[in-house]
Amino acid sequence: MMRYLRLYRQFLSFSFSRSLEYRLDFWFRIVMDCMFYAVEIAFFMVIYRHTELLGDWTFDQTFVFVCGFLLVDAIHMTVFSNNMWWLPIYVNKGDLDYYLVRPVSSLFFLSLRDFAANSFLNLIIASGLLTWALLRYPEPIPASNLLWYLFLLLNGAILHYTMQMFFLIPVFWLHSNRGLTNAFFSTTKLGERPDKIYSKWTRRVLLFVFPLLLMVAIPARVLFEGPSLSMIGMTLGISGLFFLLMVGFWNFALKHYSSASS
Repeated sequence: MMRYLRLYRQFLSFSFSRSLEYRLDFWFRIVMDCMFYAVEIAFFMVIYRHTELLGDWTFDQTFVFVCGFLLVDAIHMTVFSNNMWWLPIYVNKGDLDYYLVRPVSSLFFLSLRDFAANSFLNLIIASGLLTWALLRYPEPIPASNLLWYLFLLLNGAILHYTMQMFFLIPVFWLHSNRGLTNAFFSTTKLGERPDKIYSKWTRRVLLFVFPLLLMVAIPARVLFEGPSLSMIGMTLGISGLFFLLMVGFWNFALKHYSSASS
């Protein structure tokens, strides 16, 4: 465990040093993400100019929900996104060989080696927005609700990574993941909306088959309604199951990988 922590510390050091060499890209990423945050918040502000409730949530509840989604997205963009971008390239060019021979988990190395330091400031901004949303919330929030909420948001970020890997791993056979990647990001839009706006069967699909609602919507319900053993157990159980399935899918794909030396 300590070896992996030391290795990740080296990833961080290298990533920050490299990002500071390309300052234009550094500031461009910050501005681009801030515009994305503004659009997401403005979208719901416009909706609430015409209604008092969306599903069963008020504007204050939806604002917390949106800022929670922005935090999950910022974690993904900072920790995982660059690595997800490079993985298909490594597979197609045979560069994956260099990572498979290293004395650490190939999944760990390929998923976490490139920390997007130029998105780290956006992670701080997203955290600030969520803090502001929680502070302006008109009702008191119990500490237990808040702690479970933050924990489940972190789980949501890992689940986001897990789900995207299911769409990336087929590159071992397809050699191009562009269509699957576009399909993934189009589908994840469903997780950017409050869960109660969907019909009963759509909600079940988004909870158990393609569990996008577990990323942000269910954590928000835990925050507003209080921690429920069944809801928390379902969230962690489904997330853990999908992670194990993804790891198994990854190991299966490696057995069918045609390396550059083959």
